[in-house]
Amino acid sequence: MTTHFITTEVKFHDSPALLSKVIEAELRLSGEPLRWAITALDLQRQTATVEAVVTLDD
Repeated sequence: MTTHFITTEVKFHDSPALLSKVIEAELRLSGEPLRWAITALDLQRQTATVEAVVTLDD
């Protein structure tokens, strides 16, 4: 198992619960999320920058 630090952007959603699910689904494209945080917001583009640590099976 290896860990990787990744950064991605996701579109805002009206519901915080929905935003969380969208973020986790996006992160699963790169591995299994261990932890993540929203580190920046772009209000004009309506996006959130997310930094995460994910694991991959070898």
